[in-house]
Amino acid sequence: MLLSGKIYTARDAAHKKIFAIFKDNPEQMPFELRDSIIAYIGPTQAKPGMPIGSCGPTTSSRMDPYAPALYDSGMAACIGKGDRSEAVYDAIKRNGGVYFAALGGAGALYAEHVRSLKVIAYDELGCESVKELEVEDFPLYVAIDREGNSIFADKR
Repeated sequence: MLLSGKIYTARDAAHKKIFAIFKDNPEQMPFELRDSIIAYIGPTQAKPGMPIGSCGPTTSSRMDPYAPALYDSGMAACIGKGDRSEAVYDAIKRNGGVYFAALGGAGALYAEHVRSLKVIAYDELGCESVKELEVEDFPLYVAIDREGNSIFADKR
Protein backbone atom coordinates (compact mmCIF):
# COMPACT_ATOMS: atom_id res chain seq x y z
CA MET A 1 0.00 0.00 0.00
CA LEU A 2 1.02 3.61 -0.44
CA LEU A 3 0.50 5.95 2.53
CA SER A 4 0.09 9.70 2.13
CA GLY A 5 -0.39 12.20 4.95
CA LYS A 6 1.06 13.06 8.34
CA ILE A 7 3.13 10.62 10.41
CA TYR A 8 5.27 11.10 13.50
CA THR A 9 8.68 9.59 14.18
CA ALA A 10 9.51 8.17 17.60
CA ARG A 11 12.11 5.56 18.45
CA ASP A 12 13.35 4.13 21.75
CA ALA A 13 14.59 7.34 23.41
CA ALA A 14 11.51 9.33 22.38
CA HIS A 15 9.18 6.58 23.63
CA LYS A 16 10.89 6.66 27.03
CA LYS A 17 10.45 10.44 27.26
CA ILE A 18 6.86 10.31 26.02
CA PHE A 19 5.95 7.65 28.56
CA ALA A 20 7.57 9.49 31.43
CA ILE A 21 4.99 12.21 30.72
CA PHE A 22 2.14 10.14 29.28
CA LYS A 23 1.52 7.91 32.31
CA ASP A 24 0.71 10.94 34.51
CA ASN A 25 -0.33 13.60 32.00
CA PRO A 26 -1.63 12.14 28.71
CA GLU A 27 -2.73 15.62 27.62
CA GLN A 28 0.96 16.65 27.55
CA MET A 29 1.72 14.50 24.49
CA PRO A 30 3.89 16.33 21.91
CA PHE A 31 1.24 15.58 19.25
CA GLU A 32 -2.41 14.56 19.08
CA LEU A 33 -2.44 10.80 19.66
CA ARG A 34 -5.96 10.18 18.37
CA ASP A 35 -5.78 8.70 14.84
CA SER A 36 -2.01 9.23 14.69
CA ILE A 37 0.56 7.07 12.94
CA ILE A 38 3.92 6.64 14.65
CA ALA A 39 6.90 5.51 12.59
CA TYR A 40 9.84 3.88 14.33
CA ILE A 41 12.47 5.67 12.26
CA GLY A 42 15.41 7.90 13.11
CA PRO A 43 16.26 9.94 10.02
CA THR A 44 19.79 10.88 9.13
CA GLN A 45 20.94 14.41 8.22
CA ALA A 46 19.15 15.79 5.18
CA LYS A 47 21.05 16.10 1.94
CA PRO A 48 20.93 19.46 0.10
CA GLY A 49 17.51 20.05 -1.41
CA MET A 50 15.87 17.24 0.59
CA PRO A 51 13.77 17.54 3.77
CA ILE A 52 15.26 14.36 5.22
CA GLY A 53 18.16 11.95 4.93
CA SER A 54 17.83 8.19 4.91
CA CYS A 55 14.87 7.11 7.05
CA GLY A 56 14.59 3.36 7.35
CA PRO A 57 12.66 1.55 10.08
CA THR A 58 14.01 0.14 13.32
CA THR A 59 12.98 -3.09 15.02
CA SER A 60 9.45 -2.63 16.31
CA SER A 61 9.63 -5.10 19.18
CA ARG A 62 11.70 -2.58 21.16
CA MET A 63 8.56 -0.40 21.34
CA ASP A 64 6.27 -3.29 22.35
CA PRO A 65 6.19 -2.25 26.04
CA TYR A 66 4.63 1.08 24.96
CA ALA A 67 2.46 0.18 21.96
CA PRO A 68 -0.60 -1.30 23.74
CA ALA A 69 -1.15 1.87 25.81
CA LEU A 70 -0.73 4.03 22.70
CA TYR A 71 -3.28 1.97 20.75
CA ASP A 72 -5.63 2.08 23.76
CA SER A 73 -5.26 5.88 23.80
CA GLY A 74 -6.14 6.39 20.15
CA MET A 75 -3.09 5.71 18.01
CA ALA A 76 -4.35 4.32 14.69
CA ALA A 77 -1.18 2.65 13.44
CA CYS A 78 2.56 2.34 13.71
CA ILE A 79 5.30 1.65 11.19
CA GLY A 80 8.39 -0.45 11.79
CA LYS A 81 9.96 -3.77 10.93
CA GLY A 82 9.61 -7.23 12.38
CA ASP A 83 6.92 -9.08 14.31
CA ARG A 84 5.14 -7.85 17.44
CA SER A 85 4.33 -9.33 20.83
CA GLU A 86 1.00 -10.95 21.68
CA ALA A 87 0.13 -7.86 23.77
CA VAL A 88 0.49 -5.67 20.66
CA TYR A 89 -1.61 -8.08 18.56
CA ASP A 90 -4.30 -7.93 21.26
CA ALA A 91 -4.20 -4.10 21.39
CA ILE A 92 -4.47 -3.85 17.60
CA LYS A 93 -7.53 -6.14 17.60
CA ARG A 94 -9.10 -4.44 20.63
CA ASN A 95 -8.78 -0.97 19.08
CA GLY A 96 -9.12 -1.66 15.35
CA GLY A 97 -5.55 -0.51 14.78
CA VAL A 98 -3.03 -1.49 12.13
CA TYR A 99 0.68 -2.29 12.07
CA PHE A 100 2.50 -1.38 8.87
CA ALA A 101 5.82 -3.00 7.99
CA ALA A 102 8.52 -1.08 6.17
CA LEU A 103 11.43 -2.71 4.39
CA GLY A 104 14.72 -2.69 6.26
CA GLY A 105 17.57 -1.31 4.17
CA ALA A 106 15.25 0.91 2.13
CA GLY A 107 15.89 4.20 3.98
CA ALA A 108 16.98 6.05 0.83
CA LEU A 109 13.80 4.93 -0.97
CA TYR A 110 11.63 6.15 1.93
CA ALA A 111 13.40 9.52 1.96
CA GLU A 112 12.20 10.12 -1.60
CA HIS A 113 8.59 10.00 -0.33
CA VAL A 114 8.97 12.58 2.48
CA ARG A 115 7.73 16.03 1.46
CA SER A 116 8.41 17.89 4.71
CA LEU A 117 9.91 17.44 8.17
CA LYS A 118 9.41 19.43 11.35
CA VAL A 119 10.96 18.61 14.75
CA ILE A 120 8.15 18.91 17.28
CA ALA A 121 9.68 17.53 20.51
CA TYR A 122 12.92 16.48 22.19
CA ASP A 123 15.32 18.18 19.78
CA GLU A 124 18.13 17.20 22.14
CA LEU A 125 17.67 13.57 21.02
CA GLY A 126 18.95 14.37 17.52
CA CYS A 127 17.84 11.72 15.03
CA GLU A 128 15.58 10.22 17.72
CA SER A 129 13.66 13.47 18.32
CA VAL A 130 9.93 13.40 17.59
CA LYS A 131 9.34 14.69 14.09
CA GLU A 132 6.25 15.39 12.07
CA LEU A 133 6.62 14.17 8.50
CA GLU A 134 4.38 14.76 5.53
CA VAL A 135 4.70 11.72 3.27
CA GLU A 136 3.40 10.93 -0.20
CA ASP A 137 3.02 7.42 -1.58
CA PHE A 138 5.15 6.00 1.27
CA PRO A 139 5.40 2.26 0.41
CA LEU A 140 4.36 -0.10 3.22
CA TYR A 141 2.87 -3.53 3.87
CA VAL A 142 -0.08 -4.16 6.15
CA ALA A 143 1.67 -6.54 8.54
CA ILE A 144 -1.12 -6.87 11.13
CA ASP A 145 -4.64 -5.82 10.18
CA ARG A 146 -7.55 -4.69 12.36
CA GLU A 147 -8.62 -8.29 13.06
CA GLY A 148 -5.11 -9.39 14.05
CA ASN A 149 -4.37 -11.22 10.80
CA SER A 150 -0.66 -11.18 10.13
CA ILE A 151 1.87 -11.58 7.33
CA PHE A 152 4.12 -13.30 9.86
CA ALA A 153 3.47 -16.96 9.03
CA ASP A 154 4.36 -18.32 12.44
CA LYS A 155 1.93 -16.02 14.29
CA ARG A 156 -1.55 -16.35 12.80
